[in-house]
Amino acid sequence: MTNSVVLLVEDNERNLKLARDVLEYAGFTVLVAMTGEEAVARAQVASPDLILMDLQLPGIDGHAALSLLR
Repeated sequence: MTNSVVLLVEDNERNLKLARDVLEYAGFTVLVAMTGEEAVARAQVASPDLILMDLQLPGIDGHAALSLLR
């Protein structure tokens, strides 16, 4: 088991469920965001170890969200 936290950013509910299930089965704690803005807010509060981000998101896209986080 790992104590690592992953922020999963995905707007497609099927993809989100699949990725979350796989990550949780592997022992990761998974935080979820469905928009770029939500991802930025969650990352600033939680400081995840890894962010897996869809690049085509509603609102600000994944590229813009990652730029804000850097």
